[in-house]
Formats: sequence, C-alpha cells, structure tokens
Amino acid sequence: MEITLNALIQKIFEYYPDADITQIKEAYELAIQLYKQDESDDFTHALTIAGGLARMRLDVESIAAGLLHDLMEKNRISSEAVKKKFGDNLLQLLEGVTQLNSISTRDSKKNQAEKLRRMFLAIANDIRVVFIKLIDRLHTMRNIDNRKKKQQQSYAQETMDIYAPIASRLGIYTIKKELEDLSFRYLFPDKYSMINKYIRSGSDDRENYVTRVKNILHKKMAKVNIKCQILGRHKHLFSIYQKMIQQNLPFEEIYDIVAFRIIVDTVSQCYEVLGIIHETWKPIPVKIKDYIAAPKPNMYQSLHTTVYGPNKQRIEIQIRTWAMDRVAKTGVAAHWSYKEGKSIDKQTEKTFAWLQDLVENQKTFTDSGEFLEHVKIDLFPNDVYVFTPNGDVISLPQGATSIDFAYAIHTEVGNRCVGAKINGTMRPLKYQLKTGDHVEVITAKNQHPGKNWLNFVKTVKAKSKIRQWIKSQEHDRSLSLGREMCEREFQKNKLSFSKELKSDIFEQIRKDFKYKTIDDLIAAVGYGKVTPRQILRYFKPHQNKNSTVRKFIQKLKRRPKTGVRVEGIDDILIRFGKCCKPLPGDDVIGYITNGFGVTVHKTSCINGIKMSPERQIEVEWDTEHSGNFPVEISVLVSDRMGLLADISTEISKNNSNIVSLQMHTFPEGDICNRFVITVQNTQHLEKIIKAIEKIRNVKRVKRENK
Repeated sequence: MEITLNALIQKIFEYYPDADITQIKEAYELAIQLYKQDESDDFTHALTIAGGLARMRLDVESIAAGLLHDLMEKNRISSEAVKKKFGDNLLQLLEGVTQLNSISTRDSKKNQAEKLRRMFLAIANDIRVVFIKLIDRLHTMRNIDNRKKKQQQSYAQETMDIYAPIASRLGIYTIKKELEDLSFRYLFPDKYSMINKYIRSGSDDRENYVTRVKNILHKKMAKVNIKCQILGRHKHLFSIYQKMIQQNLPFEEIYDIVAFRIIVDTVSQCYEVLGIIHETWKPIPVKIKDYIAAPKPNMYQSLHTTVYGPNKQRIEIQIRTWAMDRVAKTGVAAHWSYKEGKSIDKQTEKTFAWLQDLVENQKTFTDSGEFLEHVKIDLFPNDVYVFTPNGDVISLPQGATSIDFAYAIHTEVGNRCVGAKINGTMRPLKYQLKTGDHVEVITAKNQHPGKNWLNFVKTVKAKSKIRQWIKSQEHDRSLSLGREMCEREFQKNKLSFSKELKSDIFEQIRKDFKYKTIDDLIAAVGYGKVTPRQILRYFKPHQNKNSTVRKFIQKLKRRPKTGVRVEGIDDILIRFGKCCKPLPGDDVIGYITNGFGVTVHKTSCINGIKMSPERQIEVEWDTEHSGNFPVEISVLVSDRMGLLADISTEISKNNSNIVSLQMHTFPEGDICNRFVITVQNTQHLEKIIKAIEKIRNVKRVKRENK
C-alpha cells in the first residue's frame, strides 16, 4: 500500500502530537524533485521506508533520513548540500546508512570484515541508522521477484547473515521473522515450498483448532474478569525448518507448530493467566520461561509456556502486557525517544551494550577471520541469565563459563579468577553456567589467564582480554629470547650485539622490516618471524656476496615446491594443517610453529583462529608450482549393483587418484562412503563432486573439514 505525505504526517502526530514536521516536508519536496528525474520506483521506495519508520514511532530526523537515504549513495546530492539544508545530525545519519549499504557477503573475507567493522562503528555511533537499514532491506526483500536468481540469492544470503541477526539482537522480532522467511524462500526454494505446502494443506483443521483453543481461553479469562486479546497462528516457516534440522525430525513430527499470544493490561495478570493455563492443560516443565523477571538483553519480556492442549496437541503460549508486546514488535526502537533533544535512556543503552563491546574489542582482532567469527558469536547468541552476589542479572551466551562471567564483571576480575562458587558450591573454571545460577568469583593477586582458557570461554570480551594478556606476556618472553638468539649469533661472528644495538644501523633494519620499534623487531626474532642471520647481514655485508648466498641458493634449489608462498620469506618449511586440509583456491593463513616452520590453515579453521595473532604470517598459493593435495569427501548413497565402480570411474576419469576409502552403513540402509582423493585445487574438486552427484542413487556429496 502506497503511503502519502499526509498519511505519513498523520501517523507521526498519533504518537508525537507536538512534532515539528518542517524537516519532513522539506525532505519530501527534495526527494520528489531528485528521485522523479529518472522516473524510477526509487521515490516510492523512499516513501515506503519513511512510512515503516513512522510505524516504529521514530523521531522526525530518522523519518526525514528515510526519505533521503539513497540520494547520497547515488550521488544525487552532496554532503555539503545536506549539511547546509538539514544540519550535521541528519548528514551523519545519512552517512551511517550509506556505510551500511556497502556491506556485501560477496566480498572477500578480509574486505567483508573491514566493512563489517565500519558498519558496527556506524551503528554504535547512532543506532538509528540500523532502523533505517532494516526497513530498507525488508522493502527490498519484498520486491526482488523480478531480479535474476543469482542476485536474489545474494541479497537473501546477506539478509540471513547480517540483517536478520541484527534485528533479532535489537529485539525487532516482526522484522527479524519476515526477513528470515523471505531469505529462506530464495535460499532454499524447495524446502520453503515443501513447508508452505504442508502448512496450507492442514490450514482448515488448524484454523478450527485455533478457534477452539481461543474459545476455551476466552471463557477462562471471562470467569476471572481479565480483559485480553488472544492471537493464534502457525509459527513462521524458517523457525519450523530450523526445528526440523536441529531435532532431525520430519514435518509430521513437529508438534508445536501453532503458537498463541495473550496480551493483558498488567504484569500481575500475566502470572495469573499463566496459572490458569497450567490448571487447564498440563505444562512441559522445561519449556516454561520467565522473561518478565529476567528480560532478554534486547529488553524482550514475556512469559513462555508449552502445554498439551486439546487432543494432547502441544501448543506454545506467550503471555505479555501491551507495553511488552510493542517492545516485542519493535525492540529497542520502542524505547527510543522520538522527541528531539532527549538523550537515550539507560535501559536502551544496556540493550545494545553488546554492540559497544564489539566495537571496543574489535581493536584487538588482527585477523579478519577471527573478527568475523566473533561477529557471528555476538549475532547468534543463545543467552543464559545468571545472578551476581548482589542479585544483578548478567546475560551470557549459552555455554559460557565462570571465566566469561568474571570478565563480564571486570577485566581484572577475569584476569585474577582462580575459581567460582556456583549456587554456593565450588565448580571448575570450565563449568558451563545455566539460567538461574548464582555466581561468586574467587580471585587471587598472583593469578593470571591461562592459554587453555581460550579452549572453553565463549564471550568475545573474555577471548579478547585473554589474548591481550597472552600477547603482552609472549611479547616479553619473545623479546628476551630474541636478545639471547641475536647475542649468540653476533658473538659467533666476533661482534657485540649490545654495542651494535645502539648504532643507527638498527634503526634502518627496523624500517626495512617494517616494525614500529626496535624491541618489536627483536621480539620478532624470538617469535621466529625474523632470523638473527638476517639482522647480522647488515653488519657483515660481504657474507651476502659469498658463501651465505651460495648456501642459500643451494638450499632453495633443494626445497620442495609446496605450492605456497610466504610473504617476504623464500626459504622456510611449509606444512598444511591436518585439521582443515587446505587446497589451492581456499582462503589461507600461515602460523609460525616452534621448530616446524609455517603451518598453513584455512582462514575459517578453528585451530588457526585459536592461535596467537602474533604468530600469524601472510601466505598465498603459488600458482606456478601446482601439485596434488589430499582431500576427504563423503558420498551418501542408497546402494545398488556397480555403484562403487561408477563412483571410482568418475574420480579416475577426472584425473584424480583414490588414496583410501571407508564405508559406513546406516540402519535404514543408506551407505556413507568416505574417500580420500588427490586434487589440484578447489575447482578440480568441484568438478569431481558435480560428476559424482550426477550418478544414479547418489544422494549427497560434500567435502569434509570444509
């Protein structure tokens, strides 16, 4: 439905009767003038965005920005013109939205990470930019039917990876659910159609059931004079699909598809209604959640219960007040002040404290893969709620430990944590906290973080602070080791390292190796990134022209070609991580290991991510020296005569060799064949996989350790 300027203004006056709508009128006039020049649908899109922001009850400035949000990115208006006409605040808001428009999952991991950094900085600076972008993305996803399939899937993937999780984190569940369903439709069209078909096929029976449950509830509420609204509908399609995947169930065995919502006037009525429901139908104890007493970090409040309703059918019921319902629909925006000049309230500030933490902690992430991993952790949390000794509620991701809790209190508490009492009982540091736990941290002055803590902590803050401490300690140890190694090498060549250290030559070496300080250069020797001999060559240049060069060339000639180049180093031992088995074409990173040269991991490999960033070194595939690399693939089949021979033939036909084969038969009769084959690169592997997929009775082919 197309919105008009009058309808837009009327909507604003409903929640802000004293609004000065001059800015909106001026933005409207400018938008209609600039958008109409190319007779596109851009103006309708802009007006729709403004209408969506008004429905979220946002301030005048945000709605004006919604009208103008595409103009700056498309260079139809300059920053100077916006600043002159509308002021600094609106300009900064539009610049923030423009930054968000540049995010794309089609970028390389490094570029994507950098853009995500800028994105989170823009949101942290003014959270209104994300409200505008979410409404913008929602309208785009509703209208991509006419785009090419590849573009539809690209938009859907970006939406599922970035925008739906942000909407969830900010508690804007109506937008989150619709974005997920729209993305699901384009990413998995067959599965979407299947679930949609199932939903539609039983719609009449389901509608009758919903009416029956609502009638029972209305009668129960009328008896105790509780005025309420009762809503009943099936859950959104993507959540049903997630449940099928997570619990490995077919659609027919997903029982709680129908959900009900009861909206009342007061908090006390919420608990009264919960009691009535549990008197009427038997509840499932583990499914009772009280988000009123312990709200989610995005301020979501509601009582949740799942009961065996009529016909013993499982139904989920949510109970909340009208105010809570508005927060559930618009999240943090429900608490956002629409009146100019008012500062953000403390409750709202807490809601996106996770974002502020991410922005603060991202400075310690030197690797793009590591940063993306932590963004993912923060955007897809399963929260548990635990209590401090003072009774304050701390929200942590599922699987968080007492170490995570300690760092959530304060960095020093985390660094000095030696143990924790959980509900009055001492527990190991890696004990995983549960909702309702009372936690008391025990500290000691001489305690410090252990490297093994990184194996079980969950929060970004804990990982970041532990790595920070380890990095400082490793730097000191490497500095000491580097000095010792240099002193020995210089002594062998009848030179004094401590004396030469004071010379100007060392400053030149520092510049050549691109280190900030001479101490950093020497620490790099301790890490193994620079050798003492490389430094010595500056003081004994004649060696470069004689025996050293000859030995170096001979060694280089003997060196096996691994197919990988290490940035700035030619003569070094290369190994490939057994955990992830990288292939040419994969994004890779190198890690210096004591005595074993450089180990190459995929940038997404969890073992690589756990390693100290200081030991990281840039590597790239050497396309001039190709070779064969082992890779494991699993082929799921329903057996038939000659099937294994057909698979082997396709592998051989595509110039690959089978190194090993393992077979596992499932109870239902399917067989999983795990082949280790040799390939040249990811393109070669993809060609083999596609060839095997075409064979009759092959159900699925995938690369393992991907």
